[in-house]
Amino acid sequence: MFRSRSTSKDEQAAATQVTADQPKQRDPQAPKGRPTPKRSEAGSQRRSLAATPANRKEATKRAREARRADLAKQREALANGDERFLPARDKGPLRRFARDFVDARYSVAEFFLPLAVLILVLSMINRGGFQSYVLLVWMLVIVLIVINSVITAVTLKRALKKRFPDENLRGVVPYALMRTLQMRRLRLPKPKVKRGEKP
Repeated sequence: MFRSRSTSKDEQAAATQVTADQPKQRDPQAPKGRPTPKRSEAGSQRRSLAATPANRKEATKRAREARRADLAKQREALANGDERFLPARDKGPLRRFARDFVDARYSVAEFFLPLAVLILVLSMINRGGFQSYVLLVWMLVIVLIVINSVITAVTLKRALKKRFPDENLRGVVPYALMRTLQMRRLRLPKPKVKRGEKP
C-alpha cells in the first residue's frame, strides 16, 4: 500500500518535469503583443526584401537601370510636356509660362544658327569689297539679337511680376533667353502654344 503511494508520487514528479521541459503553448485566444500586419503591408515587406540587392555588383546594375528608366521618362516628358517627369530646370509654372511667352513670339535669336551658316558661306567669296559687306551684315545680326533679347527680357519680367507677384523670379529670364537661341522646331520641351497665341 505504501509502495503504491510512493510510486504514484514518483510518477507525478516525472510528469511535472516533462511538462516543465516542454515549451509553453500560447493560448490561441490570448493576445500576441503586436498587431497582425495587413496583407498589403506583408506583401510590400516581402517585395522590399526580395528587391534588396544581393551584392554590390547587383546594386550597381539596378541603380544603372533605374537611372536609364528615369532618363527615358525625361526624354518622353520633354517631347510631350508631362510636368511630372521633366528635369528640374524645366519644372514649375514660372518656367512653363516663360516657355509659352517665348514660343508665342518670333525672335531674331532663333534664326542665329542658319544666319551664321549663311554668313560663313558668304564670307568665303573673295571678290573686292564683298567680305566687308558680309562683316557688316554679321554685325547687324548681332546688334538685332541683342536688342531683341533686351526687349524680350524686359517684357517677360513685367509679365512675370504681373502673373506671379509673390514668386521668386530668379533664373527665369535667362532660361527664356536661352530658349530664344534655339530654333522653334528643336526646342525642348516642345512648344505648346502657336505663334501669336497668348500664354
